[in-house]
Amino acid sequence: MKLSIITITILTSFLSAAKGQEADTSHINAHLRTLTKTAKPRNHKNIDQLNRTANYIFNEFSTHSDSTYFQEYTVKGKVYKNVVAIYGIKNKQAIIIGAHYDVCDNQEGADDNASGVVGLLELSRMLKNKTLNYRIELVAYTLEEPPYFRTEQMGSHIHAKSLIDNKIDVYGMACLEMIGYFDESKKSQDYPIGLLSLFYGNQGNYITLVNKLGKGKFARKFSSSFKQKKLINTKKFFGPKWLQGIDFSDHLNYWKYGFSAVMITDTAFYRNKNYHKSSDRMETLNIAKMAQVINSTYLTITSLD
Repeated sequence: MKLSIITITILTSFLSAAKGQEADTSHINAHLRTLTKTAKPRNHKNIDQLNRTANYIFNEFSTHSDSTYFQEYTVKGKVYKNVVAIYGIKNKQAIIIGAHYDVCDNQEGADDNASGVVGLLELSRMLKNKTLNYRIELVAYTLEEPPYFRTEQMGSHIHAKSLIDNKIDVYGMACLEMIGYFDESKKSQDYPIGLLSLFYGNQGNYITLVNKLGKGKFARKFSSSFKQKKLINTKKFFGPKWLQGIDFSDHLNYWKYGFSAVMITDTAFYRNKNYHKSSDRMETLNIAKMAQVINSTYLTITSLD
């Protein structure tokens, strides 16, 4: 059977579009290298490095989004920046997908949290020209790490409060917090309560969707839809806010303001013993599984009704 030039062109365009809606491992590797192999660690003391990182994220976002801007604020005389990209800008109700780009102390911070930021960068590319049911805001936060964790100087606090101040109709928020470390070894997974291993297993080979009790409509629907995609081994967890680790990222500020929010995580220090150490390097990450986390997130936010 011979195919006409027109038919071949249509098929090529279709395949290119489909490919564009999947996370690309070569892009993931390139972004990770740019974010982690820097002259100085991207911590709160190195404002120039934070700005270079913010500019890199801004440039990537602006290539694909309807609108991109810096959300600037001042702490102790220094200006820090969230980076925000908007898709489906004409839609009224918003879904926020966020990840922090700063690191704790002097380390590369590959899993914590370059992995989450790379998730945002790939989602940015994949969402380009996509017809959406919601306004999607991708937000790269600054100052998640100590000494600003749990303070009003966290970038996510600044952003969450701005949603309230501007009366934005928010459906919910998903936080990408360490999505790249997986371990098939037995006893590679710890828990805040030892008995949880009976329910979730002792292998760190899954991604977790963390919710609090009374999680709300968005977190409930997001978690169910994500798991149903079956692209990656996924386990849902919910518990009281006092349970150690359940609110250890930017979603805590959206909970604070009453938004339904979920954390997507490889469980951080309960699995990855490189947490907050110089050994948290991109070479330790599972890029293929990280891509599937990103794909699952993309398919979930673009299919919610």
